[in-house]
This record gives sequence, structure tokens and C-alpha cells, in this order.
Amino acid sequence: MSKTLSHAKLTPHRSATRGHSDHGWLNTYHSFSFADWYDPRFTHFGSLRVLNEDRVKPGTGFPTHPHSNFEIFSYILSGELTHRDSMLQKGSEGGQSDKFYKMNRGDVQFTTGGTGIAHSEFNEHRKDTVHFLQIWAIPWKRGLPPRYHTHNFPEEDKKKAKAEPRIANTIPIHADFVMGAGIIAPQNKFEWIVGANATDNPKRKVFVHIPMTKGGKAKVRLDGREEVYSEGDGAFIDNLRAGDKLSVESVGDKDAEVIVLDTE
Repeated sequence: MSKTLSHAKLTPHRSATRGHSDHGWLNTYHSFSFADWYDPRFTHFGSLRVLNEDRVKPGTGFPTHPHSNFEIFSYILSGELTHRDSMLQKGSEGGQSDKFYKMNRGDVQFTTGGTGIAHSEFNEHRKDTVHFLQIWAIPWKRGLPPRYHTHNFPEEDKKKAKAEPRIANTIPIHADFVMGAGIIAPQNKFEWIVGANATDNPKRKVFVHIPMTKGGKAKVRLDGREEVYSEGDGAFIDNLRAGDKLSVESVGDKDAEVIVLDTE
């Protein structure tokens, strides 16, 4: 194998090293220290603070709870998740209702917690479990005004051969942080252009996560190196520079869905 980014350091974060809790209604894995699970090796990575892979059973969910001073993503992998809060106004969250928003596959909902906000997230579907990622980033400033954005990212956009941060029609965030997702067919690859061509902060870090969506049959290689990453695995990539091209290759039997988190 020939690695392209010889200056980059790749450190695997295997699925078995994540925190895990099964509460019956919620089956959750933590890539970073969260709730009752703490590991000093996994506290944050740049501005990335939380990456939880959650499955919530029908008719259950997270009752109304507060957030503050974090930038929070919910990325829906399958199923349906209903968001409710007191800030929703008709038309501002997809026009579904003035009281709730139902998220489905491909939807990303982004929350600026700021000075404080309370919301609930429930799986109100009658029979399907919802599978989603919850991702938190540390903002560059505390005490921001609370805000929501919801955006759908189509499947076809995730299958393009090249992914570039800072593109049009993305969700703004109060952090030096970019999230991208790709779906890679077996024996194919795509490139992530690290940090776009940022000049304000050329030193970058990237965390790559492979969600558990294909029954263990999706596998990837990064930067043409020997290591193979399976579903549930992640990778810390240090010493990157803005403009570097990180290749992500699918080497399993099923399409690999890959999440890329690019930070300072």
C-alpha cells in the first residue's frame, strides 16, 4: 500500500473501545466520553466533543431536556425522529408544523445551544427503530443566541467522487468545523479535501467514522494504508494541512457510508 499523506498520523479508534449502554429503549455507543462513560483518551478532538451512535425504539425517545453552549448535529441514518421545542415557527423547519419536525433518512438538524434551549427528540413511528448520529462541537464563543437549521442531503450527493467543505447550501456553524458524509460503492473511493483551501488556520485534524448500517459488511481504507476499518470504527487523523486530499476507499461487500469531521 502507498500512502499519499506521509506527514499525517492515523490512529484507529475501534468500535470495541467505544463506550456502550443498552437501556432497552436506547442502544447507544459513545466515541467520546459522555454521560456515565469516561475515558481520558477520548475527551475531544479539536472542536469535536461528542459522537454518539444511537438507536431508539418506536414510541420512545429523549424527553424535553436543555442544551447550552454546544453546536449539536442530529444526522439520521434510518427511521424517523420527531423534534419538538418552543421555538419552532411554521415554515422555519420545513413547513411541516408549527409544533414539530419529523426527520428522516438524509436529514441533518443543527442546533446552536447558546444561552440555552430545551427540546425533545422522540421516535413516534409505530414500528421502526430510528438510527442516528448525535455530534457535538465546541463553539468559538459562549452565550450565542439559540438557533436551529434543518437540511436534507440527497443520496446522490453523497455518492460523488469528491467532497469539498465550505460549499453552498450547507449549514452554518459557530466553530471551525465541517461535517461531510459519503456513500462509497465496493472497490470505489472518494476524496475529502481537508479544510477546503483555508488560509486562516491551515493546520487541520479529521475524524472519520463508519456507522453500523450494513450488518458489518462495509469496510474502508484511508489514505491507501494497510489498516482496514469496519462498521463502528473511527480514525483520528492528525498533522493534516488544509488542501490535503484524503482518500477513502470502500473495500467491503456493501456500500460504505462514511462520516468525515474536519476541525482545527
